[in-house]
Amino acid sequence: MKTVVMGIDVSAVRLELAARVDGSLVRKSVANDAAGHRQLIGELQKFGMARVVMEATGIYGIDLALALDEAAGIELMVANPRAVRAFAKSLLQRSKTDRADALAILEFAERMPFHAWRRPSKQAFALRAISRRIYAVNDMIRKEKNRDHISEHLDALPRSVTQSVARMLRLLEQELERLRESALKLIADDAALAQKYELLLSIKGVGNASAINILGELALTAPDMSARQWVAHAGLDPRFYDSGTSVHRQPHISRQGNKHLRAALYIPAVVAANCEPAVTSFRNELLARGKKKRQTHVAIMRKLLHAIHGMFVTGRPWDPTRFRPSAA
Repeated sequence: MKTVVMGIDVSAVRLELAARVDGSLVRKSVANDAAGHRQLIGELQKFGMARVVMEATGIYGIDLALALDEAAGIELMVANPRAVRAFAKSLLQRSKTDRADALAILEFAERMPFHAWRRPSKQAFALRAISRRIYAVNDMIRKEKNRDHISEHLDALPRSVTQSVARMLRLLEQELERLRESALKLIADDAALAQKYELLLSIKGVGNASAINILGELALTAPDMSARQWVAHAGLDPRFYDSGTSVHRQPHISRQGNKHLRAALYIPAVVAANCEPAVTSFRNELLARGKKKRQTHVAIMRKLLHAIHGMFVTGRPWDPTRFRPSAA
């Protein structure tokens, strides 16, 4: 029985394929739709066993990943795009085309450790989609409010413009409320999500909106990920830059991770620093050590993520003495 290894570069319309069959490189392109997925799976299953690696490319790759995961005889890995990009740079890849990317993913699949993709639940997919849409609508509201602020201080603007901004704000606020209601219904219908949602609400500083956003981003993480892996997934892990005896830059967070999760944690961290004595004490201790205010917020976000991980694992609500035992 042969085992074929394949790398797939995913775009909105096409799938660029690169496979190694009996030592020979095979290239192909198929449509990124249901018919193209069936064609790809049929050809892979002719080999008996197939090991496929694709990048995590958001909405364009979800249907493909689900189809490959369901197919018999196919092992799937969904790789971090940053890891693949760094690997491609190590190969001195100069061109940036879909064909070149597919070949780089194939070589990544052949040389790097294989980690099988774990299929999240449909509810988890749906919740993240809703939370991401909430993030986008909130961004639109912020921009419209900025326009509203400008219109208040600029008499030259016609009244029709200021009225348009006001109407748009009302529509966006209504849409935001509908999305949140949809998210809450989805959470209520799933026992596991409902339990985690209630645990998040037990944290001072986490309200309904923040709990939806945080849970939406964490729902798709692998169940065996550690708290440190969560921190790295959020891009909150520290990055150090030292070289020799002369280059010593200030450490900062890597930001090599989920920006939506970082955004979801920011407001709860700021509120908790003012409302929760254990968090306030931790922040004041950092300020006394010379840390800047923004640095304290990042440190609180990181510790909150550790605390949430522990709460999800144990099923216990927020305990401030575990956030900072010395404050007990």
